[in-house]
Amino acid sequence: MRLLHLSKCNNRIFVQNSILNQIQPNNPLHGVKLAEILEALVDNYGWEHMAFKVNINCFKIDPSIKSSLVFLRRTTWARNKVEAMYLEMIKKGIGK
Repeated sequence: MRLLHLSKCNNRIFVQNSILNQIQPNNPLHGVKLAEILEALVDNYGWEHMAFKVNINCFKIDPSIKSSLVFLRRTTWARNKVEAMYLEMIKKGIGK
């Protein structure tokens, strides 16, 4: 049997699947969208610092969330570095 929890946040309804949360309880990236990761990193570090940490053009030249999402979804090595930077930020207790 599937257990679903409904919650309302910012006039949007989110469905949280309890079974999936039980499968990966120790994965801090579980359920976090790539766009949310980028927004948190930009808010806390800014594009310049992100470009220093992960040397990719979409962070250096006219950076935007949209262009970064396109690149990171296609480029596994870059996405892994961005996710590692996010995990480091969470570990330090910054943001989120």
